[in-house]
Amino acid sequence: MGPLACQPLLKSRQGRGSRAPRQGQPLHCTRRGDSCPLPVLTAATHTRSTAEHGDGRLALTDLSSGEPPAKAFVAAGAWLHSTHPLSLAGCQAWESGASPAKPPLKAAAAAASPPESERGPSARKRPGHDPHPGWATPPPPPPPWLLMPPARPPARRHSEEEKRSGIMAPGLQLASIDWLTPRNNQRHHTAEMGAQRLVVRRGQAFDLRLHFLARGYQPGVDAIYLIAETGPQPERQSGTRAVFLLGLGQPEGRGVWSAGYISSGPRSIDVAVLAPPGAPVGRYQLKTHLDSGHGQAASYLLGDFILLFNAWCPEDDVYLASDPERQEYVLSEDGILYQGNPDWIQPAPWNYGQFEEDVVDICLKLLDRNLNYRRNPAKDCSLRGSAVYISRVLSAIVNSNDDNGVLLGNWSEDYSGGVRPTQWSGSVAILRQWYGAGGQPVRYGQCWVFAAVMCTAVNCHQLSPAPETAPSGFLPGRNFHVWNECWMARRDLPVGYGGWQVLDATPQERSDGLYCCGPAPVAAIREGDVQHRYDAPFVFSMVNADRVAWLLSGARREKLHWDESSIGVHISTKRVGSQDREDITSNYKHTEGSVAERRAFLRALTARSGGEAAPAATGSAETRSSALAAGGGLAPPAPPAEAPLSLQLRLVESAELGQDLHLGLLARNLQGAPQEVKLSLSAQPVLHDGTPRPPFWQDTHYLSLRPREEKPLSWRITYGQYGQHLGEDRQVEVVAIAEESASWQKMLVEKTITMASPALAISVLAPVVEGRPFPLHVEFVNPLPEPVGGCVLLVEGGGLVKGQASIQLGTLQAQEKGGIKFQLTPYKSGPRQLHVTLTSSHFPPIKGWKRLEVAPHPGGS
Repeated sequence: MGPLACQPLLKSRQGRGSRAPRQGQPLHCTRRGDSCPLPVLTAATHTRSTAEHGDGRLALTDLSSGEPPAKAFVAAGAWLHSTHPLSLAGCQAWESGASPAKPPLKAAAAAASPPESERGPSARKRPGHDPHPGWATPPPPPPPWLLMPPARPPARRHSEEEKRSGIMAPGLQLASIDWLTPRNNQRHHTAEMGAQRLVVRRGQAFDLRLHFLARGYQPGVDAIYLIAETGPQPERQSGTRAVFLLGLGQPEGRGVWSAGYISSGPRSIDVAVLAPPGAPVGRYQLKTHLDSGHGQAASYLLGDFILLFNAWCPEDDVYLASDPERQEYVLSEDGILYQGNPDWIQPAPWNYGQFEEDVVDICLKLLDRNLNYRRNPAKDCSLRGSAVYISRVLSAIVNSNDDNGVLLGNWSEDYSGGVRPTQWSGSVAILRQWYGAGGQPVRYGQCWVFAAVMCTAVNCHQLSPAPETAPSGFLPGRNFHVWNECWMARRDLPVGYGGWQVLDATPQERSDGLYCCGPAPVAAIREGDVQHRYDAPFVFSMVNADRVAWLLSGARREKLHWDESSIGVHISTKRVGSQDREDITSNYKHTEGSVAERRAFLRALTARSGGEAAPAATGSAETRSSALAAGGGLAPPAPPAEAPLSLQLRLVESAELGQDLHLGLLARNLQGAPQEVKLSLSAQPVLHDGTPRPPFWQDTHYLSLRPREEKPLSWRITYGQYGQHLGEDRQVEVVAIAEESASWQKMLVEKTITMASPALAISVLAPVVEGRPFPLHVEFVNPLPEPVGGCVLLVEGGGLVKGQASIQLGTLQAQEKGGIKFQLTPYKSGPRQLHVTLTSSHFPPIKGWKRLEVAPHPGGS
């Protein structure tokens, strides 16, 4: 290949008394007669093609062929390890004709300084936060600082000796960079994401150490520009590219990318870099341009870093003032979900694992797989400074309905070809499987799995503190539902509607053409202000709908029961700093039946029926008023007439998997006359989505009741009758319908029962210390009155087990008790949560967990 010519995309400047080089004339860096160790490029005309090179890269042209070489920007593409500074020593000048060894950094001779359009910022106000859900609304105009050039450094003044000799000091040349990763990550609360990469938060400065050849940095003589870029097509106008000049002292101006010179050595300098609190999050590339005047300039690619949201920064939209809440919602890697039914709420532990080293890469990949990015990557990346936008994108990509997202939902009870939703105990295995399969959806998930993976994705981006357990509520059409909340400012909504926002990754209905939901402000849901985006009508209906029971007989249907208070009860989340459950129902709705509750309900009905204009941006809101109009109209139909008797259904004994189901019913005559009653009883399994299966048990009783008389009735359903019909949720619905013989009036009572599984007992047998094996013992039991084969014990936990360990147990005899002893070696210190799951094809997974405090390694990490 012939000599290379540079078409500088950075404007050229000539020194005093020097002539502009002719096209094709070599540019020489004078170092007191020594050969310059940097590649020397020949000068070219100052040609710029904004269509092809709008990002400011140096385009190199092979003069012999007229074609650009493969690497347009002459710089290292390799990652620079923070603890192994790399050097350019030994890189020979190209004039010598020697073939230079490949240096870790290559310098490209460039023109002296960026042109006006490429210079860094001076000052700007904080930009507005774009909450656009997709592409229907255009992004805001670029903030002023993107269009304003920085102040130029003062012209260099040469000494009298330099003027007399005509020999100028050598230009500043970069030798290596130290990212100071351990120190930076510790300060930015990202140390657990690994020591091999720089992961920092916007709105908080991080430090770099630049090492130079020949001489050190001289303020007033050298100008150092830094260029931060994100996305495949970085542009100043869209906020994905920033060029800024190194100043003196700590960087100032929190609304702008800036850098400050904080200390220096003989040939090094420490630089503090500050990303504005509204900058797009994601993976960034950092470059530098060194300008020493007189045409002595070079540009370098320094490497990559990851920028996250910052819950510690008051100017960030995800700022959370409470340190205990930051510890709970941002830094904790595990949590608790809640499942069951209103009478039996059970904790379900989950390992979120957002600080596992590869999880941050997978979650960044999630953003690049969303449909908006595929249609217009530049626009998508420019919107990633908005917490509203990122949360909405994540709620769509976690499910696979539109874009081959992470999880494929399955509510059919046929889980062949995948993993049962009840078997998952953590997000890490799911995300790694999705990534390892090239982005193919993982089989299978249901609402709590969608919500838990959503928690991991949100917390991995440190978007804003999402609850480490998603609230669970008992909602229409299902036994329970799990969704997420996320904390953020809502500058697109009226004052008071920031804070906790509802997000729901479970695919239920389309919103703006995609299966996603939220963010919807919890405060607006409580007040019935459903005209505010996003998807507030749907969320309001989830927690406020009424429940109507119908008796179906062929084409005929008869209303049996109307319940206004059983939906949206016991909305739960894990209490901050505790393992206890916190009921947050009052955050979503006023006390049932109160004046405030009725006022909020009527406000929602008025808004959805046309009394107030619905927001144009909520594309699917029209379809979501159906739950507010139960019974076919906006007002509920009149409830049935007062019943002549009452029925009370209860469990006589606790419902244990493998044991008989013992129930009792109390019938009371409310009339002053005797009654003859036909009592029809049935039991049927219920799927998680509320779908009833055919009854597996039925019985009929005839009762004669004297005036005001009470009569008890009890019965048993054996495991042999219900065992083979039980679903993954282990839920049975028992129904009693009483029919009075004189009036033929019917009444209904029902009860949903969740069969409890025996807990796994976990015992730790030695102190738990980072890096040291410790023994533990797990006790388990086969709950069924029959042998079961293929039993496996699954073990996982952030900081305790890398990935998921499995232990084959083989066959367990009927109701056999067993135990196993094994060792684990923790690789992280601090509070940890161990998850153990016993699986078999004969019964739903049985889970146990234990909190551990891992002591730091005595020698330090």
